[in-house]
Amino acid sequence: MEPTKPFIPIEREDTIRHKIISIISGQPLSAKEISADVRISEKEVSGHLEHIKKTFSKSGHNLVIAPSECNKCGFVFKKRDRLKKPGKCPVCSGESISAPLFSIMT
Repeated sequence: MEPTKPFIPIEREDTIRHKIISIISGQPLSAKEISADVRISEKEVSGHLEHIKKTFSKSGHNLVIAPSECNKCGFVFKKRDRLKKPGKCPVCSGESISAPLFSIMT
């Protein structure tokens, strides 16, 4: 019987969170744009953004979130705490909603 070889993880130059921080430092991007750039799912992006938001609240940086907006009536989701795009507008029940944009301010 052959001895099993140890698992060697793929070498990464930078962590996913560092990549996300570097791409949103220069410009505001949606979770979909971030996921395409970093090559992870949108669901994973929101988890990483939650973590980045918590760690940045302790330092001098801020994760700035431009809120979602209803494309039908113009309602702005200012008080929304969740980082995911809302499914439906509370005013007109429209489902055409722009995604929130994320950027970093120092």
